[in-house]
Amino acid sequence: MKNKIILLSFSALSVLSCKKKDERPAQGPKVVSTVMVENRNVVGYVTFPASIEGRVNNDVRAKMQGYVTQVLVDEGQYVKKGQPLFRLETNSLNQSANAARAGVGAARSSVSASEANVKAAQAAVNAAQVEVNKLRPLVEKNIISSVQLQTAQANLAKAQAQVSQAIAGRQQASAGVAQAQANFQGVQANIDYSVIRAPISGTVGKINFRNGSLVGPGDPMPISTVSDTSELYVYFSMNEKEYLDFLKTSKGATVPEKLKNMPPVELLLANGDVYGEKGYVKAVTGQIDAATGSIQFRVSFPNPNKLLSNGNSGTVRIPVTYDNALVVPESATIEQQGLVYIYKVKQDTAKSTVIKVVDRVNNMVVIKEGAEKGDVVVAEGIGTIKSGTAVKPQPKKFDDIINAIKPIF
Repeated sequence: MKNKIILLSFSALSVLSCKKKDERPAQGPKVVSTVMVENRNVVGYVTFPASIEGRVNNDVRAKMQGYVTQVLVDEGQYVKKGQPLFRLETNSLNQSANAARAGVGAARSSVSASEANVKAAQAAVNAAQVEVNKLRPLVEKNIISSVQLQTAQANLAKAQAQVSQAIAGRQQASAGVAQAQANFQGVQANIDYSVIRAPISGTVGKINFRNGSLVGPGDPMPISTVSDTSELYVYFSMNEKEYLDFLKTSKGATVPEKLKNMPPVELLLANGDVYGEKGYVKAVTGQIDAATGSIQFRVSFPNPNKLLSNGNSGTVRIPVTYDNALVVPESATIEQQGLVYIYKVKQDTAKSTVIKVVDRVNNMVVIKEGAEKGDVVVAEGIGTIKSGTAVKPQPKKFDDIINAIKPIF
């Protein structure tokens, strides 16, 4: 009897439980936020890693070998062209200069002595000529013998030969002066080379050699560098496909024309800030680098406040304008197996549609194919629905959706 009572109780509870389940209300359509596909003018960006260099970067090297005795500037200091940067030891050069200077003095003394010899020889010629002139009429009148005239003429010829010899000596002495002066100037030039000057106006880089270091023209490492950073050269590279697309889509018949028609570009610094000056693409290398498969572009940026220096890095950002483009909020898209989908709402039913994406700009997706202006699409939470899901649209403003999207990082 007890067993029968227990079985009847279980049966009654089972019936009541089934009745309560059957009494649960059926689940209604899912409430979803929706927006309409719009046409907007948007500006996207193509970015490339970039390296930053000064307009001119010159190595500072010694023209002669010697020990550094003075460092006259500091790293990061702005210097003008010709300004002394370093001094080298010149003790032996000063001794050589003194000796060369003494050689110049001796050579000039020799020239003076040669000049005196020339004058004395010329005076002897003049005296001999007077004697010849005096004796010739006497010989012609047979007053004296011709032997005296011949002797006087011989003395004149001898005196003239001595003049020629004295002039040759003077020329030799003058050549000695020139040689001595050249030796002195050479030593003096080396003394001048002992003062290492700035090759250009710019900012001093790292100083690699200081007091006591032996430096010379053959050193593999320069003493320092001076960079002209009044204008910056920013270099970035495109791969071959990107370059061919650039040639195809840019306005102009030639590469210089295409570069000229490019819009001003921006520079993102390493900390994420946008550099305050706009840049212009000025040049591109003439061929693809076989090792990297890329081609290099050069952008010129003004640097009026010298904020950036040689060696900085950043990212070049080239603007791309999309006029009257179809856009949806980025939250309205989902990517699966390489395809991008949106969910269009038709007759209170969400249906998935594949779209072709051109770009993603400011929390919006620029669409090339797969949607039309005015299409109503699910704007948020599309990961919780499937194609064919019954929905209850709850329209929202387009800008409210895109402004609510916050970056994860």
